[in-house]
Amino acid sequence: MSRNQFHQQHAERAELEAQRLLQQREALGPRWLDWVAGQLYHLTPPEYAGMVRRELQRLSAS
Repeated sequence: MSRNQFHQQHAERAELEAQRLLQQREALGPRWLDWVAGQLYHLTPPEYAGMVRRELQRLSAS
């Protein structure tokens, strides 16, 4: 599977996962960054974790 195909197949799921993680920011307060890092660490494959991380950055900037 090409990188482009992988991205297209998982883009919606990555955005939803990023939204889920962002929804916890207020509840976790200052612990949120460590919690998110742990969540990202457990996502597989690493390419998908990278997609979620980029979505978090994009959504946080909005």
